[in-house]
Amino acid sequence: MKALTANEAKTQFGNLLLNAQREPVQINKNGKPVAVMMSMDDYQDIESLKLKLLQDRAEKAKVDLNAVDGTAFFQDLVAGKHD
Repeated sequence: MKALTANEAKTQFGNLLLNAQREPVQINKNGKPVAVMMSMDDYQDIESLKLKLLQDRAEKAKVDLNAVDGTAFFQDLVAGKHD
């Protein structure tokens, strides 16, 4: 991954946009990474993967026999059933 200083990113913004279409570009400030510029396609792919992961976890939770209904658990807790 290419890396630019924040100042380079500011002064070479047009090139930064072009480079980000090919690969993510790391932006550093005071020698530390603070941001990554990437193409919209890459960003949408990442967001789709995150959504798929959340959906998979939700499906797994539905079939997990050890899953507990949160509302019922807290009602039991208040009633002293877990003391």
